[in-house]
Amino acid sequence: MLDLISLTGRNSVPTYIFADVDASLLERLRLVYQKRGNSIPLAALLIKAISIAQRSHPQSRAFALPFGRSAACEEVVAGFTVERLVDDATNPAVFVGAIAGADTKPLEQISQEMEAYEGAEMESVCLLKQQQELSNLPWLVRHVFLWLGMHSAGIRSKYTLPTFMISSASKFGSKLLIPPSITTSTFGVGSIEPRPVVKNGQIEIRPMLTIALNFDHSVIDGAPAARFLKDVCDLIESKLANYLPGVLDEIEEPVSNLAPA
Repeated sequence: MLDLISLTGRNSVPTYIFADVDASLLERLRLVYQKRGNSIPLAALLIKAISIAQRSHPQSRAFALPFGRSAACEEVVAGFTVERLVDDATNPAVFVGAIAGADTKPLEQISQEMEAYEGAEMESVCLLKQQQELSNLPWLVRHVFLWLGMHSAGIRSKYTLPTFMISSASKFGSKLLIPPSITTSTFGVGSIEPRPVVKNGQIEIRPMLTIALNFDHSVIDGAPAARFLKDVCDLIESKLANYLPGVLDEIEEPVSNLAPA
């Protein structure tokens, strides 16, 4: 992970956009799936929303090529940080999990794949095994391999490298995480907390979530990045239920009433 951050940060131009979003819909969705017998983590819902939005914003999934060029990945691949114990289960280390095609996969499948990265044996999860093997290689070999992966569409596809990353500090109760630049679009989120907001001219207490988008300004300009983030926020606040089969009929409160004015 440190190698990836150092290589990415060397030539990127990290730029930040922040947004506060009403997480009422996310909480309603989690309740719906809980009644179905599925416990869906917040990160899975965010991955689904970001993946759907990224489908319509190819620049957000582009990557830099030599000589100032760039190319957009065809497939949306969600990336997220995973902390696992290594060295005989004594030292925590951060790995990258990846879910290909998260924009079209059912939410339950996304959650299951995330659980596998969290709890399955390292040897049984291909990407974790690859990263563990890579970490044992000499420094120069690791950097050459990572550089090729960052600048080659073929290698990116073979090793399922993410088109966006999300890092969450919600389980620690943190309000916001500002992530390092790992991909062209890297998201940091904190925990959902009750905050006062103005809705229809009245002050209400709503479950709010702050999102930070760290984007590489050398690959995507500010306006497209802001439009991408806006679509992510719209999905989180009101539109995500439209992409989840059978959910709209099970939400107790109309979706139109959930987002703040």
